[in-house]
Amino acid sequence: MKMVQATVFLLAFLIVSSSLLDLTIAESSFCGSKCSARCSKAGMKDRCIKYCQICCDKCKCVPSGTYGNKHECPCYRDLKNSKGKPKCP
Repeated sequence: MKMVQATVFLLAFLIVSSSLLDLTIAESSFCGSKCSARCSKAGMKDRCIKYCQICCDKCKCVPSGTYGNKHECPCYRDLKNSKGKPKCP
């Protein structure tokens, strides 16, 4: 009986973990495409995409366009670095 319970538990765990992995991948592709568009004209694209990705993961949104429009995403707008400057590109 314990073997059946352990098998059922393991199977349930695998199903739940795989669905969470799919959700994480979906969010990552959302942020990746939005940040690529946001940083398309940046001088330092890799840095821009890195910080945009951090902000998108936290806020779940990225303002439209390559500059400005931060009013569309208040969380993105309000994140600051350790020096008090805007963190998100």
